[in-house]
Amino acid sequence: MRLTILALWCALALSAQMKAPTDEASLREGLKLYQFHCSFCHGKGDDGMAANLVTPNLVHAPTDASLVNIIRNGIGGTDMPPALGMSEQEMLMVAGYVRSLGRTAPTSIAGDAAKGKALYLGKGGCAGCHMVDGKGGRSGPDLTLIGAMRSPGNLRTSIVDPNASMVGGWSMVHLTLKSGQKVSGIRLNEDNFHVSLRDGKGKIQTIAKAEAVKIDRDLTRSSMPAYGKVFSEDEMTDLIAYLFSLRGAL
Repeated sequence: MRLTILALWCALALSAQMKAPTDEASLREGLKLYQFHCSFCHGKGDDGMAANLVTPNLVHAPTDASLVNIIRNGIGGTDMPPALGMSEQEMLMVAGYVRSLGRTAPTSIAGDAAKGKALYLGKGGCAGCHMVDGKGGRSGPDLTLIGAMRSPGNLRTSIVDPNASMVGGWSMVHLTLKSGQKVSGIRLNEDNFHVSLRDGKGKIQTIAKAEAVKIDRDLTRSSMPAYGKVFSEDEMTDLIAYLFSLRGAL
């Protein structure tokens, strides 16, 4: 028992001291590994469909040890999978490269965040679907930490062309029931017999497929409308400045 506790204590101590390499050779190798294993989802770090890595504060990885753990095991309940075919040293080099992206991350961008917040709450009507700090709708993703998770470029794409930047787990499903009633919402879960969805009012419904005469799934089309023509260029810049400022307590 004592040996088990000692081994666990040593493992935790080593984990706490884990440091990603910063030397040039390791960063070059980390880039190669990143391009092979990570770039399909993360792009260059700030232009992919997955989380923004060009930030000094990674939401799920405040330490090098936690970053390596995410690379090794993925993040449950998200699209982030565990690494396959990488050694511990290779994962450390990937972590080192990702950390190097954060050291060059912008801390501020053009635009007036206060004006952007007014647009978010007013002209854009964004709070009707999205939540920030517990306030707002639930039919779209929570944006409380969006500035730490997405780059300014990705935020702009999401607003101008939502279909090009789909967030996993937010596809729509439309059902026509035998009664003639039509029900639409965010698809939460589906099996051979039932479909669970959250409707526009935030209510969760589970509907038996036997009660439906037609089921349409929008797996590649976002429920969010395109706002490219809603905002002027200056307004878009202000709105993105506000969204980029949303970083929770980081």
